Amino acid sequence: MKILIVDDERLARQRLYTLLQELGIDPKCIWEAENGEQAVQLCKQQEIDLVFMDIHMPGMDGLDAAARIVRQELPPAIVFTTAYSEHALDAFEVHAVDYLLKPIRREKLAAALEKVTRLTRPLLQREEVSEQWITSKYRGGVQRIPLSDVYYFRADSKYVVARHRNGEALLEDSLVSLEKRFPDDLLRIHRSTLVRPHLVSALHKQPEGGVEIGFVDIDDRLEVSRRHVPRVRQLLAR
Repeated sequence: MKILIVDDERLARQRLYTLLQELGIDPKCIWEAENGEQAVQLCKQQEIDLVFMDIHMPGMDGLDAAARIVRQELPPAIVFTTAYSEHALDAFEVHAVDYLLKPIRREKLAAALEKVTRLTRPLLQREEVSEQWITSKYRGGVQRIPLSDVYYFRADSKYVVARHRNGEALLEDSLVSLEKRFPDDLLRIHRSTLVRPHLVSALHKQPEGGVEIGFVDIDDRLEVSRRHVPRVRQLLAR
C-alpha cells in the first residue's frame, strides 16, 4: 500500500510517519507533501492508495485538494487528520473514508488502516465516487446515506428532512442546493418537496380534487402541486 502524508507541519508528518512504521508500513511506501498542491500532483504521478490529509494548510487546503483528488480515474482513499472537529461534515462531503483528530493515537490510526484495507481500489471507485451520498449530523457524529436509498426530501422549518429506507435524517442543505447537486436524480413536485422519480409508484386523485404520489415499498403519500402534475404524469407514463 502506497501512502501519502499531507501536512504543512514537519513534526506532524514525522509523527504520523513513525506511527505508520510501527504499524508495519514499509517506509519506502510512504510519501510526504507539504500542501494541497503537492498532494494533487503526487496523486497524479504516483499510484497512491491512501492519503492522510491535513485540512488547515496555506494555499490549497485539504478539503480543496481532496475534492480534486477524488475526481481522478482511480482515486486513493482519503483520511483527514486535523485538530478541529467542526470539519467532519465537510470531510465526508468529499468522500473521506475516515476522520482522525490530532494528536493521532496509534489505535485510531490502526483502525483507519484496517478500514481502508477492506476496500480494493475498484470497490472504492465504485462506492465512493460513482455512488452519491448525502450527510447528516447524527448523535454528535456524521451519518452518510446513499442517495439511492432516499425516497424524497421535504423542507421542514429551517431543515430539510430526507426520507430514506431506514427512516429519516435532518440535513442542513436546502432543497435548491440539493436540486443543483443532483439535477438528474431529483424531481420537484412541490415548492417544499423533491422526490427520487424512480421510486414513485403511483399518482392518486384526492376527493377534494388534489393529487398525491405514492412510493415503492413505503406507505408515504405526498401532495403534488398543480403546476407539477403534468410532469409527474409524464414520468409515470414511461
